[in-house]
Amino acid sequence: MSTASQTAIATAAAPAAVGPYSQAVSTGDTSGATVYISGQVPLDPATGTLVDGGIQAQAEQALKNVGAILAAAGLGYEHVVKTTVLLADIADFAAVNEVYARFFDGGVLPARAAFGVAALPLGAGVEIEAIALRP
Repeated sequence: MSTASQTAIATAAAPAAVGPYSQAVSTGDTSGATVYISGQVPLDPATGTLVDGGIQAQAEQALKNVGAILAAAGLGYEHVVKTTVLLADIADFAAVNEVYARFFDGGVLPARAAFGVAALPLGAGVEIEAIALRP
């Protein structure tokens, strides 16, 4: 019986973790291994501050942060099989969907859950986590 290895994935192209967790964890480098990306809030990795411009700008930055971590793992958005979207205001669902559709737009779209929550870290309006599968 073999056990999966766990490797932390980190990149300066995405914000550093704001707590005791990894930006992502990979279960291996072989086909079928999974990469679990921690929830990304809309922090600009260069400044460490929330981006300005409303919920769509925040969604775009959160998804760019996910993309930077995917790239560090040698993957892209097309490898994502599941996302979770957390919204500080569920009324932002349609606006976030517009941005989300630009990042996930072909082939098999990832499964997804979206939740309205009472609050998000650092006062963010959106947080997005993802699970990707290595081809």
